Amino acid sequence: MPASARQRCHAVLAGLVTLATAAVVSLAAPTPAGAAGIWTETGSDRADPLTESQGLTSVEVPANSPNHYTGIGTIPLGVSSRGWNHVGDPDASYNGYYIEPYQRDSGNSKMFRVQAPGGAWTEYVHTLGAGEAPNNSWVAISPDGQWMLSGEWGTMTRLLVFPTPGVNPSTSPSANLPLASTVRLEHAVRDVQGCDFSGPTTLLCSSDDPEGSLFGLTKPLLQIDLSAAPNGTADVSGHVTALRQLPLRSSCSGGFEAEGIDYDRRSGVLRVIVISPGFCVLTDSKTYKFSRG
Repeated sequence: MPASARQRCHAVLAGLVTLATAAVVSLAAPTPAGAAGIWTETGSDRADPLTESQGLTSVEVPANSPNHYTGIGTIPLGVSSRGWNHVGDPDASYNGYYIEPYQRDSGNSKMFRVQAPGGAWTEYVHTLGAGEAPNNSWVAISPDGQWMLSGEWGTMTRLLVFPTPGVNPSTSPSANLPLASTVRLEHAVRDVQGCDFSGPTTLLCSSDDPEGSLFGLTKPLLQIDLSAAPNGTADVSGHVTALRQLPLRSSCSGGFEAEGIDYDRRSGVLRVIVISPGFCVLTDSKTYKFSRG
């Protein structure tokens, strides 16, 4: 989410506390014919606007760990006081390393906050390269754990590949986290808010695209098929497919915001956060659940 959008979000959350007007009507944009993919909606849970509004991930290690969520209210004071005032969609490796992406309103870096399986936290900072956007909306850890993908806000034709901080032995919290390679997308994407691996070379992504000109629908669920598993030494290509429009249902009218995504390989359940417009950000924002088929 860009700084301007984040500021608007903060203002809405603050102003809604005193808002006395009732919600208007339910507005749900229909899915265009042929846009629906293999993922079928199976249910939903309310998403808290302060602690579950940015991202989510399932955690396999330690066993029986609860799902992790991020939002404005989950940023530790010691982190926000140093300017890292936005947290994006997190991910967790299969061996229990949990990573949150952070950005700030100014500067030339982005930060990844890593929790090891034993509970200790470490921070890794990446200095922006030439032409690299400062936004840090999401991370997706490769199934082998060694590589971490991230994206930039706006209309983009690439994803960024980093060695996974704390997991890949080449990383150190005392050194710059380097950009290793890129995923070259065969089709542009816009405003991607989260991605997660559903297989060694397959990503599922949530796009907050408000225009719909790229795929013929707004707020699409995307699938990106990679030409090879990321290895950090060479770029790979990515074939992009729009599977369906994400659910846009609320008791309020206005602009929805698609947020983070998670695929749990143990259950096969896909979950995506969609934040409701206006007053209803407090009442009926949802984490939607999907199953294949």
